[in-house]
Amino acid sequence: MLIVGLGNPGSVYEKTRHNIGFMVIDELKSRHNASKLSSSFNGELYKFSEHFLLKPLTYMNLSGESIVTVKNFYKIDKVLVIHDDLDLPFGTLRFKFGGGHGGHNGLKSTDEKISKNYIRVRMGIGKPEHKGEVASYVLSNFSAAEEKHLGMWISGACEAVEYLLDNSLEDTSSKYTIKKFQLK
Repeated sequence: MLIVGLGNPGSVYEKTRHNIGFMVIDELKSRHNASKLSSSFNGELYKFSEHFLLKPLTYMNLSGESIVTVKNFYKIDKVLVIHDDLDLPFGTLRFKFGGGHGGHNGLKSTDEKISKNYIRVRMGIGKPEHKGEVASYVLSNFSAAEEKHLGMWISGACEAVEYLLDNSLEDTSSKYTIKKFQLK
């Protein structure tokens, strides 16, 4: 399976809401002591067991270019994409196969390059107060209250991805979905 975390490269974006996919990949990489394969696919590519971890370095809007290159080169059938989701409250974790991109440019690029036939791990980041603030919101860091729960949330997402490697999407969804998360 190709496990992709969406985000933007560079230290300025490292802790932003839009980079939650990169954060999960970093944790999976660490948990499995994944070995680095290459940076020649417009992304950082790692492998553990028979699975690949990818952080596209094309910036969010062109993520699909990196994904399709790796998918085709290694002839990978199953793709899982971990991404931020504005339509879900912070801390939510949901799973889905296919569907629309909902205005998410990373998903839009991925859909255009590999079709909509991939598993999505949707990580809710909440919404800004005003619609016109979406770009600045997704590119802002998590709040102090959110930061306190970030490690636990990322760890839960990793456990779900690991479970999904050997189980169905339906079983994973029923075991790991977080519908509502209360900040304390």
